[in-house]
Order: sequence, then C-alpha cells, then structure tokens
Amino acid sequence: MFAVTILGNNSAIPTLDRHPTAQVVTCNEQLLLVDCGEGTQLQIAKYRIKRSKLRYIFISHLHGDHYFGLIGLLNTLSLMGRTDPLSVYAPPELEQIIQLQLDCSGTILKFELSFIPLLPGYSGTILEDKDLRVTCFPTQHRISCFGFSFELQKRKRKLIPEQARAYEIPAAYFGKLQDGADYQRKDGTLIKNDWVTLPPPPGKRYVYCADTIYDVNLLPWLKDADMMYHETTYLHDLEDRAAERYHSTSVQAASLAAAAEVKQLLIGHFSSKYTELQPFLDESRPVFENTAIAEEGVTYIV
Repeated sequence: MFAVTILGNNSAIPTLDRHPTAQVVTCNEQLLLVDCGEGTQLQIAKYRIKRSKLRYIFISHLHGDHYFGLIGLLNTLSLMGRTDPLSVYAPPELEQIIQLQLDCSGTILKFELSFIPLLPGYSGTILEDKDLRVTCFPTQHRISCFGFSFELQKRKRKLIPEQARAYEIPAAYFGKLQDGADYQRKDGTLIKNDWVTLPPPPGKRYVYCADTIYDVNLLPWLKDADMMYHETTYLHDLEDRAAERYHSTSVQAASLAAAAEVKQLLIGHFSSKYTELQPFLDESRPVFENTAIAEEGVTYIV
C-alpha cells in the first residue's frame, strides 16, 4: 500500500471548508505526516487516520501554515497514552519552538520525541528502511524550505523459474534467490544469483514539492515521479504576485510536471482569495492533462 491522503490543501489563512497544508503518506503499515498546519489533528480524527501508526513527521519549513498544528497533535498523542517513539524531520529551530511550548506548560511527553535537523540547502537521503527511502531537497521560498521524495522500495529480485530449474535449484530455495542469495549445489558448483533472477522493478515514487517559486532547478528531483504534489497558490493571471511572494501558479506547476514527465500531478496550497478551485484545473490541464485537485479527505494511490 502506497498512498497519499490530503488533510489540508489551503495556504496561510484557513477557510470554513479548507485547511492549511497537511498530508499523510501511507507506506505499507506505517504512516508519515507531511506538514502539520493548524487543525491537522481534527482532520486526522475526521478522516479516521490511525494515530498509532504515525512514525515520522516531515515539516517543510517554518511558516505557520505548515507547522502550527504540531504542538497540539503531540500533546494529544501523549494524552492518549502513546509510548512509541516519534521522529520529526524539520528545520533545526523547530525543536526550540516545541521545547519552549512544552516547558511553558509544564508538559512532559510520554513518548520519546526525536528531532532530525534539516539544514539550509541540504539535499540527500534522510530516512531509509526496508520499505521506504525518503530524500529531501531545497525549494526556493522566502525562508529555508524543503521538498520530500518518498520512494517505496522493491528489494526482491524477479525470479526466472525456468532458468532456476535448469540449474537444478529446488523450489524451496526460490525465496532466497529473490532476496539476492546465490545457490551452491551439492557438487560444489556455485550458481550466481544474477544467472537466475532479474533486478527488482523500480519502486513507486511520490514527490512533495513544498512552497516554492517556479524553479526549473527542481526538475532532477521531480523527474519520472509516479505522483508529484506542487503548490499552486495563485491562478496564472497573478504570476507577478506569485513571484513576489515566492509561490507558484497553476500553469507553472503544470509546466514543471510536463517537463519532468511525471505520471500524475496533484495541486494544492490554494490562496484563500479563491472560493472555487475548478479554474485551477481549467488552467493546468491544457498544459499537463493528468492533473487533479488535492481534495481534502481523498486518498490518492501512488
């Protein structure tokens, strides 16, 4: 299972029916929260997200609409008896902010909370386990800001059964071949793994492109993604305003998706000045057809 559930799709000011940025990435049995705008914990409850499976939180930058909901969520998790550790990947100042809030209220969390700092300009792998690889990359915003790439890894090699049988490898050993093991026959002959298997297929990849000005330098990080999220704060007639505020437009997001040859584009982070979102699709789809609004409460399969 590899999917993205949208909890919030609005920019700085919440509206009655749209919330600041937050998403949940589901990777098999674990959940990852990407940004945590105001009201995120209410959205988690509304859409019945299993808090107990939340393992990691990624905060793209320290504008309030991307992290103001974090302290409330952490406090609720503690009050509900969580004991499993939780890791937060974020700009280093966030640890000081959260610790100050905890200290001022005399709150001691019942679980271990770890902060992994994302230093300005850094790019590279920040998390890897048997299922998932997460990398971060800088985006161009008014303050230090990051995008994240989530890759569901497929580690098992593809078995060629007829080849394995030709080398007299018993079927009971096929699972080990898929794990990359060689096979030694009773006569001492070593059968190399790559004689009977093929490399694993590429994993699925979801790229979250946080707040950013239109920037073609992001293309290497977006290239060939199965799904890409990109902010579209404004419609394209406000291109100049978007540039002044280090945001992007509908057409710009679609242009990057087309240039990066991604399979699907999700757009969000809409300015509260807009009450209708259909015009964002009307502008995006002529440039990149497979564009969808990141609708709150909807889960998108990567």
